[in-house]
Amino acid sequence: MTSLPDSNATTERPPLWRRPFAIVRENMRVYLIINLATYGLAIIGFLIGLAFPALTAAKGEALVEDGTVELVSWLVNIPPLFALVILGVNVFRLSLLTIVLPSLIVPFAGLAFFGYWAFQIGITLVPTSSQGWVALIPHSLTFVIEVQAYILVALGAYRLGTSWLFPRRIGAQSRRRGYVLGLKQIGLLALPALVLLIVGAVWEAYSLRYFVHPLIQMLL
Repeated sequence: MTSLPDSNATTERPPLWRRPFAIVRENMRVYLIINLATYGLAIIGFLIGLAFPALTAAKGEALVEDGTVELVSWLVNIPPLFALVILGVNVFRLSLLTIVLPSLIVPFAGLAFFGYWAFQIGITLVPTSSQGWVALIPHSLTFVIEVQAYILVALGAYRLGTSWLFPRRIGAQSRRRGYVLGLKQIGLLALPALVLLIVGAVWEAYSLRYFVHPLIQMLL
């Protein structure tokens, strides 16, 4: 005799660590488009930097003038502190200020700022010396890891915009409710993004300290 299902049973919510991946699966098309656009803009910026070296030189001079190069030169010898600084910059300046904050004010605004950043970083990544090309080998992995984190945040900004403007698509009865649900999705996607940013910061700090110089000695 087959027993009937318990009418009082409730569907269990997936564990917290699975929810961000569920959001990505539900929005896989948008996720792939953001990936394509981000890496595409970075590659275009890189090619433009190769074609017009003066642009890359100007970027480098700006980093020298604002003290970034001097700070990095000092921090590279202290990998734990360097990783912490990198993480702080990537979380607050790039993730929060560039992507999230504009999207909280104007729907999808963070996506535009993120696209501009991807184009600019492509120009900045162009090496100006043979040593720079060698350093780009480990730094390419840093770029991939960190950009994947930003893409997750950008997907959250997209979900916030759609939930805010079209709340009924997610079952919300008002834009205010849609906004709140969109914020929750940003929060969920921020969890794996933060993990990736931590991994990227540690890899960047330690690879610059311990891998770049041996590679230069080996390849040049």
